[in-house]
Amino acid sequence: MGTDFSWLDYAWRLLQGTGVTLAISLTAMLISLVGGLVLGVLMTLPSYLLRAACRAYLEFIRFMPVLVLLYIAYFGFAAWFGWHWQAYNVCILIFSLWGIAEMGDLVRGALVSIDRHQSEAALAIGLSKAQTYRYILLPQSLRRVLPGVVNLLTRMVKTTALAALIGVVDLVKVAQQIIELHPWSSLLIYGTVFLLYFLICYPLSLLAAHLEHKERS
Repeated sequence: MGTDFSWLDYAWRLLQGTGVTLAISLTAMLISLVGGLVLGVLMTLPSYLLRAACRAYLEFIRFMPVLVLLYIAYFGFAAWFGWHWQAYNVCILIFSLWGIAEMGDLVRGALVSIDRHQSEAALAIGLSKAQTYRYILLPQSLRRVLPGVVNLLTRMVKTTALAALIGVVDLVKVAQQIIELHPWSSLLIYGTVFLLYFLICYPLSLLAAHLEHKERS
């Protein structure tokens, strides 16, 4: 970044950082949706060992700070095993693991909330277990879990701010670079960062509130 102060240049760099933030969060969210759906189903199957393994994964991810997981994957694996991963890929990996756990718990909760008589009736009329999940349980569960999924996406967008701590040039990192050159601009730059996060997350929050209201009505 040059030493000449240029609002247009810095605004463009902030927008580029916003694009990186969105790319990380949306990629991780897509992985989380698929992986979380699978995890949620596995956590409702009758196998005790399988459910215990899924629960152990869920609890580990839930109680381990995301920042610590980022440091372990980026710095720890490089020091211990010589694995030098790109910071961008590390962020997608860790945020995906976190998102899968959160999404899986949402799906599990939605599945167990459905009256068990529905699955019993489906099995009684000749549907297989897989067909019962596909045609009876999952459609109802996905409708119930949708508000929580939108909230999870909002949280994921905000959590990507941690990516700057391992060198990813996202929105927060670009802001830090600008402020290092022009310390007097910190309030203005961080105010712009707040505005950009607000513009991304507020519509999602409104959508989540709308879906929750629709589900209750």
